[in-house]
Amino acid sequence: MIHEVIAKTLLSSAKRPDPWFGIKYTMNLYRGCQHQCIYCDSRSECYRIENFADVIVKVNAIDLLKKELPRKRVKGTIGTGSMSDPYLPLEATRRLTAQALEVIAEQRFPVHVLTKSDLVLRDLDILRVISRVYAAISFTITTADDELGKKVEPGAPLVSRRFAAMTQLADAGLLTGVLLMPVLPFIEDNPDNITAIVDRAKDCGASYILASFGMTLRDRQRAYYYAQLDRLFPGQRQQYEGQYGNRYLAAVRGATRLKQIFRETCERQGIATHLPFYEPAPLPGSATQPALF
Repeated sequence: MIHEVIAKTLLSSAKRPDPWFGIKYTMNLYRGCQHQCIYCDSRSECYRIENFADVIVKVNAIDLLKKELPRKRVKGTIGTGSMSDPYLPLEATRRLTAQALEVIAEQRFPVHVLTKSDLVLRDLDILRVISRVYAAISFTITTADDELGKKVEPGAPLVSRRFAAMTQLADAGLLTGVLLMPVLPFIEDNPDNITAIVDRAKDCGASYILASFGMTLRDRQRAYYYAQLDRLFPGQRQQYEGQYGNRYLAAVRGATRLKQIFRETCERQGIATHLPFYEPAPLPGSATQPALF
């Protein structure tokens, strides 16, 4: 179901950009997600989304963005895609992300888009405008195989479509790459999968790959994930329970070796394992700007 809400605020701010994605300001235009990935951490109780199959639309999001951005004292990267993909199927008609990017371009702020969807290509032109300041587009890709992708990310566009979109963005001169996270233990944690993703990313023009070798498992997220394992991968649940118990972090088996293979493959392909960040800077006239005299 789709629920409309009036939000009080839109942008949340960090003291400094996070070390993974370089994000200073987080923007979630939607809550809940139509992609319904079986591993999604946002199902966790701490995020207070009662039914993750529902999507909450912040109908006043663009008005809030127009008010909040001009008040910022520091120009820093706006990140979207942490709680809900900015390019849900719903975005094709609601166009909140498209409108938000137009505001960001007008205010000359940098942006980092995290997504699993090739719908981002619709906004290629405005992203090219934003890239004059800074724009990065990162595609979550945890497997190079479409059939496995359909199991673990049932509502998201095929992995092959994401790679094709990456090619078009890279050909247009945009900074784009891969979020190789999570890597699902017992399912995706093998060298063939990791090297296949890196090699395909290289072919598609990726500049970077950010990887995390494992996943989180907590409360409602764990319960949902285990139910999906029973349905899709019989026997895997028992392996998880034996390996991880009730632990929050579930690192892949042989993580040290897998990380080494990843780094060596990226080095061979000339792909960075970090994202070049936009360095936050005080805006003209802000209180953080040093005095001239």
